[in-house]
Amino acid sequence: MKIKNIISVFICAIALWSCNDAIDIEQPGRLGPEQAFQNVEDLNSGILGVYNIYDTSPEVQFNAVFTDELSIGFDNGGQGLGNGEYGFLLNAASSAPAQQWLTYHAALNAVNRVIEGASFITPDADEQSRYNNILGQAYALRAFAHFQIITYFSTDYTDDNALAGFLVDFVPTADQFLPRSTNGEVFTLINEDLTTAANLLTDEDNATFVSQDFVTALNARIAAYRQQYAQAITAADELLAKYDLPTRDEYIDVFLDASNAGIIFKLERTIGDDHDRQAQTGSGFGAGWVGANFAFVDGTIDGSPYFEIGRSLFNEIDPADVRYDVLVNETSLISPNYQTTADFRRDDILVVGKYPGNEKPLLNDLKIFRIAEMLLIKAEALAAQGNINGAANSTAALIKELRDARFGSPQPLPVYTDQQEAFGDILDERRIEFAFEGHRWKDLKRLGVRGNRRIERDPLDCEVNDACILEPTDFRFTMPIPLTELNANPNIRDQQNPGYN
Repeated sequence: MKIKNIISVFICAIALWSCNDAIDIEQPGRLGPEQAFQNVEDLNSGILGVYNIYDTSPEVQFNAVFTDELSIGFDNGGQGLGNGEYGFLLNAASSAPAQQWLTYHAALNAVNRVIEGASFITPDADEQSRYNNILGQAYALRAFAHFQIITYFSTDYTDDNALAGFLVDFVPTADQFLPRSTNGEVFTLINEDLTTAANLLTDEDNATFVSQDFVTALNARIAAYRQQYAQAITAADELLAKYDLPTRDEYIDVFLDASNAGIIFKLERTIGDDHDRQAQTGSGFGAGWVGANFAFVDGTIDGSPYFEIGRSLFNEIDPADVRYDVLVNETSLISPNYQTTADFRRDDILVVGKYPGNEKPLLNDLKIFRIAEMLLIKAEALAAQGNINGAANSTAALIKELRDARFGSPQPLPVYTDQQEAFGDILDERRIEFAFEGHRWKDLKRLGVRGNRRIERDPLDCEVNDACILEPTDFRFTMPIPLTELNANPNIRDQQNPGYN
C-alpha cells in the first residue's frame, strides 16, 4: 500500500505552521478538531498527513556534509560551501538547525491535533481496533518527534537536567511562548507516549507504518543514547529474535527499495507525493529526493554529482563487502594513486550509490530503523558492560556476525585490548553500515570520546577550506536554537546552547 498525500481539509487543519515561530501556530479561520475529525476515516486521513511531515532527508544531508562522509564533487558549483557546513560553520542563522527545529515542532503540532481530534470521536464497535491503532501511531510519532529534537539540540543525552526542545503534548494557542524543557521532562513524556502506543497498536507487517516493532526499536535507540544499556539490550534482543540480517542480495535490494529485509520502519517516498522534487541542493533545507543531496540528475558519474564519497570513508570500505557495492556507484573512477594524481578532482570520482532511485532517479525510501542498528546497539551495550571479547555474547561476536553477513563468508573474530578499542570498532562499523543515512554526526557526538574517534577528512578533501578535523568535544556537536525562534519567542532567548551566544 502506498501512502499518498491526502490533500484535504483535514491536513489543512493539522499542518498549519508559522515560519516565524515553532509554537505560534494558531491561524484565523482554522477548523476546530470537532469539524476536522468527525469519524475514524477522518482520523486516518489526519495520521497520513502527519506521516507526510516527517522527513529525514535533510538529516542525511547535514550528517554527510558536516562530517567526513562526503567530499566536494567534480561538478560542485558551491553547494555546501556557501552555507559553510562543509567548513564546520554552524550558527543560529544556519539552515540545518532551522530545518530540524521547524520540521519536528511542526510534526508535534500536527500529531497533537490528531490526538486532540480523536477525543471528539466515539468509534463504533467494529471500528474500535482501527481507531486505537491510529491513535497508537500518533503517540509513537509524537515520541519520535520529541526524541529527534533532543538528538540535535540537547548538549548531553545522558543528563536529565540538560535542556531539550519544547515539551508539547497539547495544541498551543497563538499567545503561548514556551521555554525549553529539560531532557528528563521530555523523556518522561516520551516514555509515557511509547507505553500508551504499545497498548493501542495492533500488529502491523507493513514497514511504512508505525508498529509495535517501531516502539521497541525507538526504545532501544533511546536507551542506547541515554546509556541505559540493560534496557537497550532487552529491546534489541526482542527485535533480533524477529528479524534476520539481510543476505548480500537482499541488502542490495533494500537500497533499491525492492526488499524490506531487515527493515523495521521506513518513510515511503513515491512519485507524486510532496517529497517528489528537487530540494535546495547543498543547503540541508527542505524536502525532496534524498539522492538529490549528492547529485543533480542521477546517481551515476554522468548525473552531475556535486558531492562524492569522502576519501577517508572510502578507504575504510573493503571491495569484498556488499556495502561497497551499495555505497560506491559502479560508474565511479577510482584512482589507486589518488594522492599523487595530477588532477585529483577529475581522476578520482567516487559517486554515492546508496540512493539511485526506484520509481525515478534519486527518489528512494528513507530507512529509519534497521535490524543492523539493533545488533550494533547490543554490541555497544555489551562493550559498556565490559563484555568486549569472546565468541558469544560479546561485542566482538556481534561485530563478527554483522561482517559475516556483509562479506558472505566467515570473518575473523575481533580481539579488543580495552573498551575504548571496542567502542572505536563499533563506530567504524556504524560509519560504513549507516553511511548517508543520517547517523554519523550523532554517533560521534555520543561515542566519539569513548571510542577515540572524530571527524577526520582526507587531507585532499579539505584542501578547499582546511576544515579537516573536528573533535567530538566541540560545541558544534550540538545544534544552536535557530534565529527565527530566538527572535519570535522571548522565553527562549536566554536558553541558547553553549558556544553560540
